[in-house]
Amino acid sequence: MKEWNKAFPDDRQPDDNQIADFIRTPLWSSINDYLCRAYMTGPKYSYSGCSMQQGWNVKYSKSGKSLCTLYPMDGYFTMLVVIGPKEMTEAELMMPFLSEPVRSVFAKTKNGRGAKWLMLDICDWETLLDALKLIALRRKPINHIEMEDEDGKNI
Repeated sequence: MKEWNKAFPDDRQPDDNQIADFIRTPLWSSINDYLCRAYMTGPKYSYSGCSMQQGWNVKYSKSGKSLCTLYPMDGYFTMLVVIGPKEMTEAELMMPFLSEPVRSVFAKTKNGRGAKWLMLDICDWETLLDALKLIALRRKPINHIEMEDEDGKNI
């Protein structure tokens, strides 16, 4: 298992191709393309010294509001989605309709100042799509964008 923060220390920012090569999943290009097109924003690369998830990450925000932060992992990525106090009730109502991994993370994550910081491991399309639904609670997409899975089917 490769360690992201050792492959790319704080003085060596990876480029888009290096990140994609490390993650090795089509979900990575799909989420980045979707966020750029749906929210009319671009990625911001940042190095975190936080012991919880050390290394380079990719942040997306729109109009000063955080959409998500993506953390490259070996073969997948983790997405941080913050559910704030304004979105909490709607997120709770949505939970029965989301995948088990997302429900489990939501249930296990403690509230802090009325918010939950969800660290979702994105390993499949279902979890990715559920994460996008949670992001949309914070900020509705500007553009309706259809995503295609690895077989080219709209999802």
